[in-house]
Amino acid sequence: MPIGELAATTLDARDPKELAEFYSKVTGWDVIFSSDDVTYIGPGGTPRLAFQRVADHTAPSWPSSAKQFHLDFSVQDMDDAEKQLLELGATKPEYQPGGEKWRVLNDPAGHQFCIAVFS
Repeated sequence: MPIGELAATTLDARDPKELAEFYSKVTGWDVIFSSDDVTYIGPGGTPRLAFQRVADHTAPSWPSSAKQFHLDFSVQDMDDAEKQLLELGATKPEYQPGGEKWRVLNDPAGHQFCIAVFS
């Protein structure tokens, strides 16, 4: 029997509502709860993504092992997904270690995430 169930993954940001809006558009998930300091989005159950206000949040640098974790998103077409994500406010760092297998992008708060075609 598990000790607990993953309820949410929380990302720090200077503006949690803005970052939640970005990921809401990426995933199609609705905002479940929002206050000045935290916003949750999700598909209706768990797990959810949460965005927490940290006034002095500093984005991790890339490439660096200091990022500690990142989100992976499965997409149908990497070129099309990259184009749409850049239009939403993501940025693409120069260093791309995945070749044609995956791409690294930064969300508007500077967190790295990857897109890939998972079969």
